[in-house]
Amino acid sequence: MAALYVRNINQRLAARVGEPRRFIQVLYGPRQVGKTTAIKQVLAQCERPSHYASADQPTLRDQTWLEQQWEIGRSLARRRAAVLVIDEIQKVSEWSEVVKRLWDEDTLRRSKLRVVLLGSSQLLLQKGLTESLAGRFETIRTGHWSFAECADYFGWDPDTYIFHGGYPGAAPLIKQTERWKRYIQDSLIETTIARDLLLLTRIDKPALLRRLFALGCEYSGQVLSFTKMLGQLHDAGNTTTLAHYLELLNGVGFLAGLGKYSGGAVRKRGSSPKLQAYNTALITAQSGMSFKEARNDGPLWGRLVESAVGAHLLDVCAGRNIGLYYWREGDLEVDFVLQAGKKTVAIEVKSGAGGGSHAGLKAFSERYSPRHKLLVGKEGIAVEEFLQNDLSQWI
Repeated sequence: MAALYVRNINQRLAARVGEPRRFIQVLYGPRQVGKTTAIKQVLAQCERPSHYASADQPTLRDQTWLEQQWEIGRSLARRRAAVLVIDEIQKVSEWSEVVKRLWDEDTLRRSKLRVVLLGSSQLLLQKGLTESLAGRFETIRTGHWSFAECADYFGWDPDTYIFHGGYPGAAPLIKQTERWKRYIQDSLIETTIARDLLLLTRIDKPALLRRLFALGCEYSGQVLSFTKMLGQLHDAGNTTTLAHYLELLNGVGFLAGLGKYSGGAVRKRGSSPKLQAYNTALITAQSGMSFKEARNDGPLWGRLVESAVGAHLLDVCAGRNIGLYYWREGDLEVDFVLQAGKKTVAIEVKSGAGGGSHAGLKAFSERYSPRHKLLVGKEGIAVEEFLQNDLSQWI
């Protein structure tokens, strides 16, 4: 993989691995976005001895297994600096306590062992990092591939990206629609749910979590209260459980629930969420429609365009202290609202043939005076241009 994304991650990893031993490096992000590829490329080019091990195996990976991998790293570092990489670290039981103990032992011994941890569940990783490893780690976030990266490496145009999303491993299969869909559903969706959620987290209603994910993809770009979601899912569960499951899906880079912007944090947290898929491939692989059918369906394509814009915003905002919301008052709506400190940006997506009055942007502007009002699509910034922008000129 030679895309901008992987080149950038490789450069950051190589620079940190080459530094004197200071912190544990933690590389995290969704499955199938290039984390393992990136670290293996860095290790292949690194002059230091290294050991790579993955906990993402059907057999049990426990604390003893982790200690054994660490001892291999220690043996490599006896005479010169070496690198130990543990992939899918969150799958080792009580991993953070073990890492803390071993890291502190090596610190006292002035070991030259550099440690890199990889993980695909942000929630489980963050819990271990904050509870046991405070002050001992640095993070590098990896996200889904952007349109700019897919265009650079695969030669995709905007429509191809909007339908197929940014999973590089699935890219060679896009000419074989059914095979591409099976890859997304079996190797990505099912693997993530079965291995990263159901096996590692207590989930009392796994069928409800699966249905929530399917519903979120179907309604990506729409606002639904948790009560209405339960009605759509035909479940008698409580809204707290549903909110928790949505948080878990967010943690593996599948589905987010955007809060309502109101200028007050309480409303943002307590509002009905706007469902937003992290990658349009999660929507289209389950839709039953081909690329041609989706492109010729105006309303469906409009939702995919808005979801592609939302997914791009999720990725850009993550890790940059930028809040991402929606706004709605009665019939007036703004698709996305960005907030960075006191700076606010309102974004409306228009992909259809109709122009519209943009009444939502006008009403929002009168109430909150955003720094910028952006129209993406017809009569505004081209979707292709927006999907290649990192927002720095507006935030």
